[in-house]
Amino acid sequence: MNLVFKKETFRDDFTFKNSPEHVRRFPFPFHEDKYMYTVNIEPHTPGPVNSVFEFPIDVDEHYVSEMEDRALVLKDDPLRCQALPHMQLAEWDLVELLMVSMSEHYPEHFTLTRDGDKWHWINRPLGIDQQFTFGDTATLPYPPMEYITRQCQGDFCLIDQRDGNLWMDAGIVTTQADWSLDFDIGMNFMEWHGPVPLAHEAGVFDRALKFLMNLQLGKPVRRLNWTMSINPRLDTSPENFHKWGSDRMTVTPENIGEKVHLRVELQGLWRLPRSNAIVFSIRCYLISMNELVSVPKWARRMPRVLKNLPPELIDYKGLSRYRQMTIDWLSRFDDGAPTSPGGQPD
Repeated sequence: MNLVFKKETFRDDFTFKNSPEHVRRFPFPFHEDKYMYTVNIEPHTPGPVNSVFEFPIDVDEHYVSEMEDRALVLKDDPLRCQALPHMQLAEWDLVELLMVSMSEHYPEHFTLTRDGDKWHWINRPLGIDQQFTFGDTATLPYPPMEYITRQCQGDFCLIDQRDGNLWMDAGIVTTQADWSLDFDIGMNFMEWHGPVPLAHEAGVFDRALKFLMNLQLGKPVRRLNWTMSINPRLDTSPENFHKWGSDRMTVTPENIGEKVHLRVELQGLWRLPRSNAIVFSIRCYLISMNELVSVPKWARRMPRVLKNLPPELIDYKGLSRYRQMTIDWLSRFDDGAPTSPGGQPD
């Protein structure tokens, strides 16, 4: 794909839009006409050309603007990026993972040259040319995790494995769906998933924890998660709820198409080679209802999924205020025809 980076905003005047080709590559998360909470983990292997799954780390037309938004969040609230001291080796693991992937798969935009521990990183879209010593924090302008994740779309958590559990001990989280790194840092796997309804009773997290504890080096996995947002706002954090919580009250039957957005997270998990930690990437994709209904299959499926959501999920995802209005608006595009299996467009 020939990337042209857009100048757009995810706050204030909300000028974010997907180009038509990026609408079709959106990771639509519903594989059938109803939604059932499952772990839905699959190998993070290369997917179709031009899809968000083509490369391990996806860089798209929103890259530069998303990085500008991240810088604004961190300027206002430095605690969105935190790392406990014992996670420094895992931070360097993450530097290698992201730099190698981005330079291999987008060589026209990123270059990494390595001579032993002397590394040279060039990021053309952001105008960065950095020589540093791998493993020496003093040779970078930021700590290693913060340095590279200021240059990579999505949130990242570094998870330590010890005492028969997984612990969220480092991360940068600026595009989250209403959860707080500052609150969750230092928690174990069950503690930070505590608020999720239905899944605990179904044993989903017990199985997920057992699976992830056995995650192997070189065999990353992925899953999709979803919710909905009003306006294309990346930063829907609890810390800034006073800025975005009232957005839900602005939805009317007339503005649903532009205001209501499906928010999908492509979540990836890698075992890291030196630290044995796990990196958990959470890449957020946004699509407005106007954009979504340009794909007929999605236009049919979306209202069917929303109609059949359990009440607990409706409350947990904060959909109560505008769910029925959105169903009514979308139903105009559902002609009752059957839909094909899978989330990809026909």
